[in-house]
Amino acid sequence: MRLSDFNYNLPKNLIAQHPISPRDHSRLLVLNRKSKKIEHKHFYDIISYLKKGDVLVLNNTKVFPARLIGKRQKTKGKVEVFLLRKISLNSWQVLIGNRRKKIGQVIEFGKGLSCKIIKQIDQSVWLVKFNQQGKKLELMINDLGFVPTPPYIKVLSKSAKLKKEYQTIFAKYTGSVAAPTAGFHFTKQLINKLKKKGVQFEYITLHVGFGTFEPVKVQDITKHQMHSELAVIHKKTAENLNQAKKQGRRIIAVGTTSVRTLGAFVKRGKLTGGKKWTDVFIYPGYKFKFVDCLLTNFHLPKSTLLMLITAFAGRKLILRAYQTAIKKKYWFYSFGDAMLIL
Repeated sequence: MRLSDFNYNLPKNLIAQHPISPRDHSRLLVLNRKSKKIEHKHFYDIISYLKKGDVLVLNNTKVFPARLIGKRQKTKGKVEVFLLRKISLNSWQVLIGNRRKKIGQVIEFGKGLSCKIIKQIDQSVWLVKFNQQGKKLELMINDLGFVPTPPYIKVLSKSAKLKKEYQTIFAKYTGSVAAPTAGFHFTKQLINKLKKKGVQFEYITLHVGFGTFEPVKVQDITKHQMHSELAVIHKKTAENLNQAKKQGRRIIAVGTTSVRTLGAFVKRGKLTGGKKWTDVFIYPGYKFKFVDCLLTNFHLPKSTLLMLITAFAGRKLILRAYQTAIKKKYWFYSFGDAMLIL
């Protein structure tokens, strides 16, 4: 399939710049794969589409402020460092947003925090070593860092408000540079109502990497290589999900990250617990072995996320739903509205 098969035109004024409040008052487009029917609801109406015994699978990863703005020690030129992967107590793999970078260069971030460039790992990734480590380094990153919101969100802020907004309410394990945005729509009140109805909640973890921001650059999408991301499914969670599947109950993945995590751990129709780096790429032709329904946001044109949902519901149906959403002026992308695919 060609990259152009996953293109559509979106008016810029439909790109959400901040979340709606309360979160569960966002709009919800309900798409039925069998009947091709499209319904327009609000997210709190999801309770009408879920039944006792359904299982929601949510990604409980937590976003950390991965963007550090510093200055070169000698010239005082501005440098942006984007944290990618923790290697040791004081070493990280990073992106460095400056042409004048070299091994041995020191970058200062203020309040006593600095790092030294140790080596180049590949064309764009570098290894740096900080002058702090462990818990102290983590606290300083949280204090000095900026929320790594996608480039289409124009606010660059390290305010407590944005750090809270760009996070699901069930976020638990720190490690993502981007939020699993389908989970944004849940409130504590809605979760309690769903639990009272008999809907089961299970949590997996996939730490979203920088690759989620990178565009697909090849016309033949099968040639695209996903970046590896750390995924975790606890043994008890796998057992619970396997039991639900065996009993014929619906497994509803909340977000594309949950779909990819389940896909990485399923073998012969059953989930295994564990921890692994995964680069699974889901596009049309993929055989879904565990997911029955999908809750997701509206994604960028030509993105791997759009490819995943077209694999789940069919390219023509999804693009028709997107055109309907544009006509109805839904909000798109991270802080935008939601789609439930049944």
